[in-house]
Order: sequence, then structure tokens, then C-alpha cells
Amino acid sequence: MVVEKIKAVFIEEPQFDAPVMVEGLPGVGNVGKLAAEHLLDQLEATKFADIYSSYFPPQVVVDDDGVIKLVNNELYYSKADGKHPDLIILVGDYQGLTPEGQYELSDHIMQLCRGWGVKTIYTLGGYGIGKMVEQPRVLGAATSKEVVEAMKAKGVVFSKGEPGSGIVGASGLLLGMSKIYGMDAVCLMGETSGYFVDPKGAEAVLRILADILGVTIDFTDLVSKAEQIDLITSKLKEIEAPVEPKREDLGYIG
Repeated sequence: MVVEKIKAVFIEEPQFDAPVMVEGLPGVGNVGKLAAEHLLDQLEATKFADIYSSYFPPQVVVDDDGVIKLVNNELYYSKADGKHPDLIILVGDYQGLTPEGQYELSDHIMQLCRGWGVKTIYTLGGYGIGKMVEQPRVLGAATSKEVVEAMKAKGVVFSKGEPGSGIVGASGLLLGMSKIYGMDAVCLMGETSGYFVDPKGAEAVLRILADILGVTIDFTDLVSKAEQIDLITSKLKEIEAPVEPKREDLGYIG
């Protein structure tokens, strides 16, 4: 048996009219993954392909019924409804394990996008700042100055020196490859501590993306998840807070 490095298995092959691609794979705070999955749930998007690869971890996942699934990435679509364009959404539980795998997988996606006539790609991710943030900014990076100006008008922040270390993984590679393939692309990064799965950062990213795409989103579930995370972090702060010694104990401190 010859194992292909990357194999796309199509459930159906929809026809697209100038579709927009949205990528949301795991990363810092899982911001992009949460945002993309919430988007496809809200749109009731249809899964049309699985992407399998030897660059993914060598494992299967097991559901509650004991049924397994080989780890993969998944592609969904939502057809234009008069408000938003045809949308293709890439999600998954893993990215490539190696630099070679990251490049190969990203290039495979770009070739698929070219075949579908994609002209614009939005990659979603988190921008880790190492501390909790109440109102996350959404930082951006884009393939041209014209796209930067258009995104600024939507509330995306382009701050000199941020992110200082660049954009790692699929969100960065798809952005960079888009320029080579002649497509416009934007990376939207929600601020996050990076310590937890961050629905608040995902909500910030998705609010801007929804405005850009003309999509109506109910954010109730993301807000509820964010409140749960806030509750957990507040309890952790209480546990970690230094305890002041009682006055009668002061004489025993050497």
C-alpha cells in the first residue's frame, strides 16, 4: 500500500462563483479554529471534502460511540445568499507537524483554491500577548497596501512591530502563498493571552469578518463560552493571590 502524503477525498464537488476562502485551524488560543467553526455552524455550511495527510499526527480520534476517524482537515461551503459571496471554510484539529508538511499542505490548499476560482482568502488566528485582555483588538496583515487600507476601514488594527515574530503556520503560509498565486489575502488575529482556548478573541475576529463578508451571526454561544473562561480565570487568580498573614501570626515569621 502506497500512502499518499496528501489526499483530498470529495463528498461532492460543488460549483463556485468567485468564492472567498476562510481558514481557521488550531493555533494560539485556538482563536481561528473557534471563529471558523462558529461561522460554519451559523451558516449551516455543508461539508464537501476531507483532507488526509501523512504530515498529520499518526492517530485516529474516537467519538462517544467508540467509532474512530482518521485525523484530517475538512472543507465546508456555503453558497451565496445575496448578502455574502460563495464561501469555502477550512477547519480541522491539526496542522502539519513539520515545516515541510506545513508548506506542502498550504500549497495543496492554494492549488485547490486556484481551481475553484478563489480571489480572496481570510486566515484567522490568535495574537498571544501573555496576559488576559478584556477587549481584544483584531490585528491584521495583508498582501497589499490597498487591502490594508480596506481592512483599516473595517476596524482591523495594523500596528508597527506587531506581531513582531511574524505569523507562523497555515495562517501565515496561506497569506504568503496567496501573493505568489495572485490572490488577495488577509490574516485577522484576535488578541489573546495564549493560556486558554479563547472565545473572546474568536468573537472579536468573527465580528469583523462577518462585517466584511456580509454574514449575520448570532454570537450567543461564543459569549457564553467567554463568560465560562472568565469565571475559570477569576477563580485561578483567587487561588494564586498571596495570602496576607494574620496579625497574631506575625511574631512567628523569622
